[in-house]
Amino acid sequence: MLKKIPLLIILLIAGYAYAEPALEPIGRDDRILILAPHPDDETIGCAGVIQRAVAAKADIRIAYLTNGDHNQVAFIVFEKRLTFRKGEFIHMGEVRRSEAIKAMRLLGVSEKNLIFLCYPDFGTFTIFNQYWGEGRPFRSLLTRIDSVPYKENLSFGAPYKGESILNDIKKIILSYKPNKIFVSHPADVNVDHKSLYLFLQVALRDLKKELPNPKIYPYLIHCVGWPKPRHYHPELELVPPKKFSGSQINWSRLELKPGELERKYQATLCYKSQTQSSAFYLLAFARKNELFGDYAPVEIRNENKESAAFSGFSDIFTDMGAGQIIDVDEIVEGKGQVSYAVSGGDLLVRIDKSREVNNRFGAMLYIFGYSRNKPFSQMPKLRIITRHRSFKIFDGKAQLKEARIGLQLSAKELLLKVPLALLGGPDFVMTSVKTHAAGLAFETSGYRLIEIK
Repeated sequence: MLKKIPLLIILLIAGYAYAEPALEPIGRDDRILILAPHPDDETIGCAGVIQRAVAAKADIRIAYLTNGDHNQVAFIVFEKRLTFRKGEFIHMGEVRRSEAIKAMRLLGVSEKNLIFLCYPDFGTFTIFNQYWGEGRPFRSLLTRIDSVPYKENLSFGAPYKGESILNDIKKIILSYKPNKIFVSHPADVNVDHKSLYLFLQVALRDLKKELPNPKIYPYLIHCVGWPKPRHYHPELELVPPKKFSGSQINWSRLELKPGELERKYQATLCYKSQTQSSAFYLLAFARKNELFGDYAPVEIRNENKESAAFSGFSDIFTDMGAGQIIDVDEIVEGKGQVSYAVSGGDLLVRIDKSREVNNRFGAMLYIFGYSRNKPFSQMPKLRIITRHRSFKIFDGKAQLKEARIGLQLSAKELLLKVPLALLGGPDFVMTSVKTHAAGLAFETSGYRLIEIK
């Protein structure tokens, strides 16, 4: 008898390529919310979803975090002049807003269903990390503005602070009550794209008792060297970047009909302020399908045992059972991995290295904790910077001098031990790692949400 052959091998032998499962169909009862970091992201990432929702007569809203007014290169190419006057940046934001209205009208969405929050382009991650509570708000480097300057918008006059953005997102979700939310990806290299995903996660936790959990569909836009080839290739499929080939991202895809693909192409061209300098990139997303995917949820048990000594640190990752460790995206020369565990009230982080680099090896680790018992504005927001065998730790803008963090560097790994108390005793953490060696930066891992049980 012939041995059973796995289905995947049979398909490969037959000449079929593996394809991600289909996105769940959109029906008339769906309430779709698309969150876009900048005007044009909703089109290049979700134009097919938008058209499918319109065709199904589903209710749809599109909210823009920023007006994209910080893209100076695009401004120079589009306006054919160089300026640093505040009013010109506001003008550029108004141009992009009008382009979004035109693009969405082409896809069948009325202007009354568009929400422009108008927070600072290229500044929202810094706000998420550093600007909460008392003190001055964030001030945009180029525009020199510290509050929303666009009149007749939901957030006009709101200070550039984390509370402003979080409250606006919660207000949108509560008033609209979407059952499906499309949002920028946690592994996107653009800082505004990362921050929108993070703000959404906090907002949904804050609202957990007030509405059912919507399904979340992140879409990826910025990833180094992806998608390729560049330019408009409607005959090609959009496939996940190679760096995620072994990751824990659960991808799904929406196949576009010929008419949907053509309208996506035309809607992208509505963004003339961007396509004049970047058409080769934006139009590369007008392909046969759209991709959506998020990391699988992770839970780690806190055994509340005695704090682990570094001598037995690595054994913890070997001995703990399933669910105690997660291996996230490969980040060190395409080979190294990051793992997490919890023991004795400490969050343990292990960064595997692909080669022996000690004296010039370092990492930057962001850890944001969330607790149901404390407003997120009051939770620590840690940034740990290591270099060789030393480290600095910041909570927002303030450097912590007495933080009890442990660090150990060996030929094969970097080990960190961070007290959960320093993270505010979180129910879950949102964390990402970036490594560098010999002055060269390597990949940054996507943000992972780790539930601590």
